[in-house]
Amino acid sequence: GEEGALTDAQVYAANVDSVVAISTQGQTVVSNGLWETQQPTTGAGSGFILTTDGYIVTNYHVVDGASAVKVTLYSGDTYDAEMVGGEEDYDIAVIKVNASGLHPVTLGDSTELRVGDRVLAIGNPLGELTFSQTGGMVSSVNRTINVDGIPFNMIQTDASINPGNSGGPLFNQSGEVVGIVSAKYTRSSSGTNAEGLGFAIPINDVIAMVQDIMTNGYVANKPYLGIFPQSMTEQMAAQYRYSVTSGVFVCSTEDGSAAEKAGLRLGDVITKVDDTEIKTVNDLNAVKKKYSAGDACELTVYRAGEIITVDLVWGTVPPEEQQQQ
Repeated sequence: GEEGALTDAQVYAANVDSVVAISTQGQTVVSNGLWETQQPTTGAGSGFILTTDGYIVTNYHVVDGASAVKVTLYSGDTYDAEMVGGEEDYDIAVIKVNASGLHPVTLGDSTELRVGDRVLAIGNPLGELTFSQTGGMVSSVNRTINVDGIPFNMIQTDASINPGNSGGPLFNQSGEVVGIVSAKYTRSSSGTNAEGLGFAIPINDVIAMVQDIMTNGYVANKPYLGIFPQSMTEQMAAQYRYSVTSGVFVCSTEDGSAAEKAGLRLGDVITKVDDTEIKTVNDLNAVKKKYSAGDACELTVYRAGEIITVDLVWGTVPPEEQQQQ
């Protein structure tokens, strides 16, 4: 193993007090065509403690729409939790319990993960097998998967991940959190249940946002381009007599936006952001997650038959859109 590596049992002993089981209650509207009724719903997930005074990280989808959230520690202590804030596009949320003297996790560096490294998950599979630990290896890093049209950069692992594990921590061999486990993505698009396919959101991708939510209640540094985009197609290329058949076509730019300041205009096609090739709007949304507001990048753009480069500084999401979170 690597230097400073712990046994699986040591990782569990060091961290089980930092992991929480989450149960939620909510209401869903059920319609039978004639009238609608409110039906109670329940959900389960996992989370991990970030601070001694009760800030806890989980997945957005675990607590989304919940009217009541309860958190149970390994000791059996149960607390009511309040929502601090969340970010659906990154599937992260922060909740808070009124407590002191809790055991926070230690955060690790997810960029150091290599395929074949051992990783462990502690969580609440199926909502009832609380504080279970599963283990496996990193099967892939930087795996982009699409969920409901939103691209996610994921750590893939063959550690068992089941519903209820969502929001729990993925640990490296030093017992540090390197990912947020998400069970939502284990079902493949064909509907088959795959074995040995678990995913976790790399902690380095989201920790700045988590801290932002803790401070502001929302993510203040989300990057914003300010264009109305469309994925370029071969039909459009033929119609406009363009020589590029993929990329992001700029339909319009918003006044005062990053795109406008960079000089982007109607008819431009973005084909690259720094070194990342852009073929569709999804590609653009995926690469955007690597930047924060205020970061600079270079766009490669097809304009009027030429390929040019444009310097861009990412803007911030307008306040009216922030509040929709």
